[in-house]
Amino acid sequence: MRMLIVTVMSVVLSLAGITSGTGAAIPDYAKWGIIAVKETQTKYNVDILDYKHIGRTSLTADQSREQFKLWVRAKDGKQFAVYVNVDFNPSTQQLKKVQFSESDRH
Repeated sequence: MRMLIVTVMSVVLSLAGITSGTGAAIPDYAKWGIIAVKETQTKYNVDILDYKHIGRTSLTADQSREQFKLWVRAKDGKQFAVYVNVDFNPSTQQLKKVQFSESDRH
């Protein structure tokens, strides 16, 4: 449990753009990245080992998609990647859906 808390805090801090002295702004995708991490942990009951923002795609005028790749470790020690698509309305910032796909490749 302690490792999970440390991992989540590390991801949240990296999403928030907190770095040593750079004063970096919070990226637009941070909100959706936090959702991707939490939903992945809930769905798979895993520890998050690494996190990558792939990018944003505009699907329609009222729907955009943020894509993330999370490298995770299951309780049995198996490691794998989970690609997470977070669809939302860019005008209202309303979450539409979260989709997952797994891969055993880095």
